Amino acid sequence: MQDINLKAEHPQPELCGAPTEFLDYDHPSIQDWLRIHLDDDSRHLIRDSQITDTDSQPDSDQARKLAVKLYYLVRDGWRYNPYTVYLEREKSRASYVLQQKQSYCIPKALLLATFARAVGIPARLGFGDVKNHLSSQRLIDYLRNDVFAFHGFAELYLEGQWVRATPAFDARLCAKFHVEPLEFDGVNDSLFQEYDKNGRRFMDYIRYHGVFADLPWDYIFDSLREIYPHIFEQGMIDGDLLQEASQAAPVKGHAADAD
Repeated sequence: MQDINLKAEHPQPELCGAPTEFLDYDHPSIQDWLRIHLDDDSRHLIRDSQITDTDSQPDSDQARKLAVKLYYLVRDGWRYNPYTVYLEREKSRASYVLQQKQSYCIPKALLLATFARAVGIPARLGFGDVKNHLSSQRLIDYLRNDVFAFHGFAELYLEGQWVRATPAFDARLCAKFHVEPLEFDGVNDSLFQEYDKNGRRFMDYIRYHGVFADLPWDYIFDSLREIYPHIFEQGMIDGDLLQEASQAAPVKGHAADAD
């Protein structure tokens, strides 16, 4: 990965625990979702504001297990579909994304970071430009570019270190593309699929934008407007990547099922 830190903040753990405009875990819908999906041993950790000395906090083992649980809930709970790009600021908040059934990499990373903060795990957002992304030829043609800008991931602070987690691609979609879904153990970075199941080069990170305590919405969307101006002029086309992957081999070098 090329280390190009543009406007990266690289915030430390103590700055990565509070609710923000976009990581709005103090929203009632986020709180309710966590109460439903966490077990009795973890619900007392749910908070609606910045961590304080008097708050219950997970121990290191509990934090790791919670992080892993939340990762898989986000990875497979929201189907990956890059046609669901939101261009409105209010639709980039975790509380909005929560209500959707499908999303793309940035909102899914945002959800994971939001859930993590809500149970006392410091979390921040990272971004990089990637090539050879899970995609279809139709999407590539519309983007007019084979580089996917601002691919999003989360970094969770576990056992004294930042661990990268990328919950973007759900297991069902990965199966269609003959790529192993990314696993996460709370110890090792889970960043991207470098090779497909046939050993072919699959994805490259070509530019690293750094990590942030909140979604740098203006920075990201100003940059995307320069890279994909037609999307902001015309809007995103409708589509379903899972369906396209089922119908044909999406992009040269990928082998999708044809069922």
